[in-house]
Amino acid sequence: MTNPAYTALRAELRRGLAPWTGPAVALTLLVTLWGKAPQWQGSWGETQSQLHSAAGLLACPLVAAAACWQGGREHRRRTAELLLSVPRSRLAQATTAATPIALWAAAGYLLALGVAFAATAPYTGAGSPSVSIVATDLGFLLSVGFVGFVVGRLVRWRLIAPVLAVCAYVLLGFPGYLNSEARFLSPAQAVALEVSVPVWWFAPVLVAWTGGIAVSVLLAYAARRRHLTVVPLVLAIAAGTLVVHTGADLFRDDPAMARRVCSEAGPGTPQICVNASDAPVLPQMSQALAGMFSRLEGVPGAPTKYVDTQSGPKDGEAGLAYVMRGWGITRNRLTDPRGYASDTALTLVNRDCQAGPPGKDRKKEAERVARTTDAVISWLTGEDSKRYADSRYLAHLKTMPDADRKVWLGRFLATPQRCTPAEVPVL
Repeated sequence: MTNPAYTALRAELRRGLAPWTGPAVALTLLVTLWGKAPQWQGSWGETQSQLHSAAGLLACPLVAAAACWQGGREHRRRTAELLLSVPRSRLAQATTAATPIALWAAAGYLLALGVAFAATAPYTGAGSPSVSIVATDLGFLLSVGFVGFVVGRLVRWRLIAPVLAVCAYVLLGFPGYLNSEARFLSPAQAVALEVSVPVWWFAPVLVAWTGGIAVSVLLAYAARRRHLTVVPLVLAIAAGTLVVHTGADLFRDDPAMARRVCSEAGPGTPQICVNASDAPVLPQMSQALAGMFSRLEGVPGAPTKYVDTQSGPKDGEAGLAYVMRGWGITRNRLTDPRGYASDTALTLVNRDCQAGPPGKDRKKEAERVARTTDAVISWLTGEDSKRYADSRYLAHLKTMPDADRKVWLGRFLATPQRCTPAEVPVL
């Protein structure tokens, strides 16, 4: 004998608004991600960060509105009184009507997740997707579906669905502007998954927080024994308290992202070390810096190792230019190799000189240092810099005998970081 509840659920899954919710969620997420594809392709963490934010700020209000509209269906059809004659309980009726929206929303999220992962997989260098974030997003989508349904059942205003969507967007987005640890209660809170991972109990606690609220709302509306609402409510409060107490410690540094990947060092070729996530771009970085390395070959004190600034260069190591995905790196390709070489040269020669007392002579010396530094950058990269258009300095550097130029560059690179303009050798 067929279960009436199963028959009703299967019918709800196949007709009405529910089947449209899944494609709407998937389309919303994919369109949002597509506009920022250069930023997240190549990084599991950045992919999930973008998807997590889009799911919280866009998909969840959409699901809330769809579920709310579903909940008000009987009021619009004026068939609400007929539900009283149905032998099934009020809780069973509400669950059967709300579940299809939640399930289709979860299916839409999983579809978008699969497409995003398929798009980023060919470009990843390190790390792996976070199952905890997926579970948290799914839990919230399911929870918001039931809450929205109850609101639709209780409020008969026809415009309540879009109003609820707007309120949900504001409610979920506002905590992101707070400095309080309470901001982590919002499932839409932006997280830096490209460099961190959630703690092992992150998903159970966040699901208990959002799911506990949803179950409490559903039981308060439909359960015959409404005192049972206390159980999920206490669970949600306990989970929320733990989230607020932990705060930023919900995430820890990702050891896979902290790992360095280095190129092979050779005669006249310094070693380059970057974050593991940028390992696929390492050959292009080496190629972009090949010209600068050849010009520094034989220079006394020239660095033999260059390290990504995010990894923290130590004493005796030079820093590489900082590049971000979506700007300096797109789909594991350096968008501007010449600019990368120029920025690395600037990082190499840049000095943090303390400002001294004002004066005409000091200003003149500072200008000389700036023009000298610019000439060194231009010579190292083979590109004329436009910051200080004075070709005399660069011409002098080019015409110096090779041995003298190497000695002078060694003195220039040895200039202390804390310096006065007079300490920089005259070109």
